[in-house]
Amino acid sequence: MQALVYEGPQQLRLRDLENPRPEAGEALVRVERVGICGSDLHAYHGHDDRRPAPLILGHEPAGTVVSGPDAGRRVAVNPLVTCGRCRSCLSGRQNLCPDREILSMPPREGAFAEYIAVPYTNLFTVPDALGIAQAALAEPMAVAYHAVRLALAQIDSNLSTGTAFVIGGGAIGLGAALVLRARGLGRVVVLEANPLRREVLSAEPGLEVRSADDAALSGAGGCDLVVDAVGGEATRRIASDKARAGGVIIHPGLQGGLEGLDIRRMTLQEITFIGCYTYTMVDFAETVEWLAGGRFGALAWIEERPLAEGATAFAEIVDGRCAAPKVILDPTGSSTR
Repeated sequence: MQALVYEGPQQLRLRDLENPRPEAGEALVRVERVGICGSDLHAYHGHDDRRPAPLILGHEPAGTVVSGPDAGRRVAVNPLVTCGRCRSCLSGRQNLCPDREILSMPPREGAFAEYIAVPYTNLFTVPDALGIAQAALAEPMAVAYHAVRLALAQIDSNLSTGTAFVIGGGAIGLGAALVLRARGLGRVVVLEANPLRREVLSAEPGLEVRSADDAALSGAGGCDLVVDAVGGEATRRIASDKARAGGVIIHPGLQGGLEGLDIRRMTLQEITFIGCYTYTMVDFAETVEWLAGGRFGALAWIEERPLAEGATAFAEIVDGRCAAPKVILDPTGSSTR
């Protein structure tokens, strides 16, 4: 099979490798689409010790089962492999399993390849009404769905009159904004630094898209919910500033660092801070249903490219030359730019 292999900082190369061999309880899946995630970019820069080179990155796949009794089944793949036996798994919080593994981290190779081996329990049927490229959004949209679910459980105001402030217009930030829109939140503001991406986001109905220097954003407080989909020091400072007294900050962003939160203000104003990681099995299943039912909207903001152009796509995203909130690679070679 062909695979896009991370070989060192900012080095990706298309290589011919042997097909993976499924173990007991696993299926061989032909990857038909796979998204590029921010964590892939983090690894691409050499900033993720959990993803050492050489390694196949990519953990947002959708495709078709080619082995076993489910051969021919179209699936979205939950890349989070868990033990199924610990307290977290048994309570339905599989994302907190202490023995969790994920595609694109050893010992599991990722999905920037023609084939992957994955447990049957991680496969979710893609309804006929859902395109395979849209099915590849299941993983990032599940992150957003999970984040909003946790946050809304803590909101103490009427959603129809509430205001949400989403920091970051990539797939997870945009996904969170789309979930909030569907949940009936009164006002959803998205902060995005890249002007090319802002133009794409502005076409999405019901969202206010702003740049960081927008004068309308001045002033502290006022937001019932802040979603930090970036997770850096600067964005945590913005989140601390924008949340109202009694408001909620949800933090799915993974840039890292220890600074940025105004703990004194959060304490005095009783602002709830929630860290959130990935999703549960139920979140993933419900996200696939939302995608098939059109609840995220038209999903016209994705861009498809052949796997062979993966290295170019990474470089353009890093340089800010890519407008799409999500680039999806096609290992089958059927996509054209």
